[in-house]
Amino acid sequence: MATTLNSNTAVQEIHRSLASERAGEEDSRTAGPFIRATRRGPLRVLFDRTIATSIHGRTDVRILVVEDDTLLADGIVSVLARVGHGVEHTASGVRADALLQNDAYDLVVLDVGLPDIDGFEVLRRLRARRSPASVIMLTARDGIDDRVRGLDLGADDYLTKPFSVTEFEARVRALLRRVAPPGGRWSIAGLSVDTAARRVKLDGKRVELTPREWELLELFLSRRGRVLGKDEIAEQVFGFDEYLSPNAIEVHVSRLRAKIDPAGLIIRTVRGFGYLWDGDGG
Repeated sequence: MATTLNSNTAVQEIHRSLASERAGEEDSRTAGPFIRATRRGPLRVLFDRTIATSIHGRTDVRILVVEDDTLLADGIVSVLARVGHGVEHTASGVRADALLQNDAYDLVVLDVGLPDIDGFEVLRRLRARRSPASVIMLTARDGIDDRVRGLDLGADDYLTKPFSVTEFEARVRALLRRVAPPGGRWSIAGLSVDTAARRVKLDGKRVELTPREWELLELFLSRRGRVLGKDEIAEQVFGFDEYLSPNAIEVHVSRLRAKIDPAGLIIRTVRGFGYLWDGDGG
């Protein structure tokens, strides 16, 4: 049975997940700062970007969580922060509206039932300003009318509480795939990557990548300096509802390696742990 997030299970589930993640981490120094960062106090977690970067490579994504249920908010923030996203939280619709006016966010996780102005009004104001931020709405109501209203106002997705952790993570990944990193371009050795145009060149010549190879490349670029396990690759690239064997992942990585190796870029196999992008090739 899939684990669900609601006010009674959020923190327990996240703590179990974090404990499992720590158990599989070879370097305890990596897990330590993350745990300290997430224990600064519920509802006041502004994830330290330096810490996030040290664990997960680049932290380009900014997410605002607007939720007045303390336990649920703590769980959502932890789920998002553990993969390196920059996460801010508020329990107030008025405060959320002010933050969204003054700062740019890639994703907003927005509860409908807030204590001051509701999530629908926050969303209406956001879209009136022509903000491109993606929005996932959360609600305890399961009526079709509420779903239709949220989507008509400009929500990108809608989840009814309680919801599965894995489904929430998959929906977040799906929305964030639409978000290109700032600038949209990478240049490493002889390889140039334009994420907005989905174009890769090697020494000025076009390199053809399959959709899976492209997603793998983006994942390695965003996690430079960090070992990626096969389970994480399967989750991030292929999604929670598509099973891929370890051998199949090896095949995909091998094909990507063959296409970028001429640039002097190496995806190293870290025996027993996964793969490490060596952007310097040495």
